[in-house]
Amino acid sequence: MMALVLAGCAGAQTIEERNPDDPWEGFNRRVFVFNDALDRAILRPVARGYDTVAPQPVQTGVSNFFSNLGEPRTALNSLLQGKPGNAGIATARFLINTTVGIGGLWDFATHMEITGRDEDFGQTLGAWGVGEGPYVMLPFLGPSTVRDTAGLPLDWYAYPVNHIDDVALRNSLRVVQVVDTRAGLLDLEDLISGDRYSFIRDSYLQQRRYEVSDGELGDDPFASDDFDFDFDDDDFAD
Repeated sequence: MMALVLAGCAGAQTIEERNPDDPWEGFNRRVFVFNDALDRAILRPVARGYDTVAPQPVQTGVSNFFSNLGEPRTALNSLLQGKPGNAGIATARFLINTTVGIGGLWDFATHMEITGRDEDFGQTLGAWGVGEGPYVMLPFLGPSTVRDTAGLPLDWYAYPVNHIDDVALRNSLRVVQVVDTRAGLLDLEDLISGDRYSFIRDSYLQQRRYEVSDGELGDDPFASDDFDFDFDDDDFAD
């Protein structure tokens, strides 16, 4: 869902040069335009309405709730990658936040300084030596790679919401999660500059490589005050 949001933040530009990580760029850009149109027509307006109506404590609680549901997936993938320490942290976070944190609405584990790395099946495949493959823009879901796309079915299966028998409740939770995630990224739109498609692609690939290598490529560029986005207000003049 984060990928969908990031894809929706940008529009298509003329392809100037071929990127070796993106051999399907022509197709990807067409999907990118579709995702952007969907975001502009539906997701962004709804997210702005939610951001306006819902108080910040409510938004934080909703975000914490869905983040907490991802801890079992992190624990499982940590074990598959041979990281029992991180698996234990994820398990502890889930138990603490689900109980003391009132179903995950309050991230009490972080308050206790119990934090670890999020892990998914795309990262697990990377840890097992599977190459990331070409970059691909997925309809509705946004930026990905062939490797990350292969891990999506397992990620979905490991997410508790997808096992709720009540279809109406399950779909309602999915909608709330997407809207909350999109609302949380509204302010980040101003960071996109230049060729928006290329910016999203390069940012996604760099971040995923950082996550797969557990930061061995260097400091997280998105956590550094020195990361230069070089954005221009004119980039958002529609």
